[in-house]
Amino acid sequence: MKYGRLFSLTYVLMFMALVSMPARVVAQTKMPPEWQSSMVKITDDGKLEYIADDEGNILPDFSRVGYHHGDKGVPHFTPTVVVSPVVGDNWENIQTAVDKVSALQSDDSGHRGVVLLCRGVYPISKTVVIGASGVVLQGEGSNPDETRIIATTRERYPLVKISGTGKKEEISGTRVHITDEFVPVGSFSFNVSDASGFKTGDKVILYRPGTQEWIHDIKMDQIVERKGTRQWTPREYNLAFEREVIKVEGNRVYIDNPVVMQMSQKYGGGELYKYSFEGRIRESGVKDLCLDSEFEDYEDTAHGWVGVQIDKAEDCWVDNVTGMHLGYACVSCERNSKNVTVRNCRSVSPKSVITGGLRYAFNNVGQQNLFMNCLSREGRHDYVTGSQVCGPNVFHNCTAVQSYADIGPHHRWAVGTLYDNIVTDGEINVQDRGKMGSGHGWAGVTQVLWNCHADRVAVQSPWASGKNYSIGTKGMRVPGVFEDRLPGEWEGENETNIFPRSLYLAQLMARKGIDLSNFMK
Repeated sequence: MKYGRLFSLTYVLMFMALVSMPARVVAQTKMPPEWQSSMVKITDDGKLEYIADDEGNILPDFSRVGYHHGDKGVPHFTPTVVVSPVVGDNWENIQTAVDKVSALQSDDSGHRGVVLLCRGVYPISKTVVIGASGVVLQGEGSNPDETRIIATTRERYPLVKISGTGKKEEISGTRVHITDEFVPVGSFSFNVSDASGFKTGDKVILYRPGTQEWIHDIKMDQIVERKGTRQWTPREYNLAFEREVIKVEGNRVYIDNPVVMQMSQKYGGGELYKYSFEGRIRESGVKDLCLDSEFEDYEDTAHGWVGVQIDKAEDCWVDNVTGMHLGYACVSCERNSKNVTVRNCRSVSPKSVITGGLRYAFNNVGQQNLFMNCLSREGRHDYVTGSQVCGPNVFHNCTAVQSYADIGPHHRWAVGTLYDNIVTDGEINVQDRGKMGSGHGWAGVTQVLWNCHADRVAVQSPWASGKNYSIGTKGMRVPGVFEDRLPGEWEGENETNIFPRSLYLAQLMARKGIDLSNFMK
């Protein structure tokens, strides 16, 4: 097994994102002075400095997302089973090979084997399921004339699904209360009533309860109603953030990923407990494939729906996949996906009605997931999160063209997302969506736009529990659907020389101990 070295592709991407304009351009034009945010900046000694607001909140560290928190490169393996296309339905042919590899003994890294689909066309009548850890489905390229899987059945289904079994289970007797009056965004530690039951390496849930007082203060029990509108209820907003204990000192617990939504006793405080997820699979991936679908017309809504769907999976990946003619998404990371990297993927020419619930090119409802270097064409919500999404999550260096709607948190309170170097000819919106849908309301909190470029941008902050941020955004600033909402934190509008270029890459490099002053002029 070979892991992609961080000093190869990843660091090349970092360098490209952080250095100044290309020499060819510099020779012709005088560079404007570098602009740095008032909230996070690179110091003269090459470190990242975070500046807290009046409550102590800082922009959170988004670098611990994706496959193994970004500490390992996506792996490459040699083929174990080789499959060639057959005449007619290829589902059984592929699924049998996947099941064969799934039955193999895994190595020390958790890898079992690779099913290689040779160049050719593979019609399938139903979903290919990867239900075991350490299984990779790989083609010989993502162009339509390389390895192409085509959905043929007249119903909505994913072409490939990576999913384990079971669910998160609280370990009885481990729940303790957070005793701090207020825990600001960006914190990596807090005090609990009794930390004696926790140790380094424990898998824990940082639990933030929903309360009626909180819902009332953000006015989500006062949504102007239309047919089908649902007011928010507390039990829907009990948020469970997956974390790992890295240190315990007395009754103070330190966790691996930051707090991304402020926690205060006024709104129920917070709790911490250990959990298990026995059926969740790991180390599985899909790469180098074109995932296509037959369709009857441009607005067809009964055909191949999702290219790759991931759920009940951790430390998995999708790499170099093209989704064509699908109804919903090229890649969709579901509620129980965690630490998934989706990179170098394309969603093109989707086929469906251009309306609600369709064309979510790269969809995320999971935790600590990373989407990078992706392209969406003719999507509606190209890079999007759903309801009650627990971050951090990152969309980095992604592009959308011919977009029919907007990028951003879609509805009902996504928490802790970074949109970093996103370029679209459509809109990016973070706002109260009110009665839209069935009562979408506030789309999210701790949503950070960094060095993005869009036609129109709206960023609002909720009435309570945090802020949203637009830093270095290029495009027309608009108030949003409801103009009386609080504005988000805006700075650096239309600045042309944002530094660092990428917040995600700067945070990743800083965590690796790299001196960022090397990238200063």
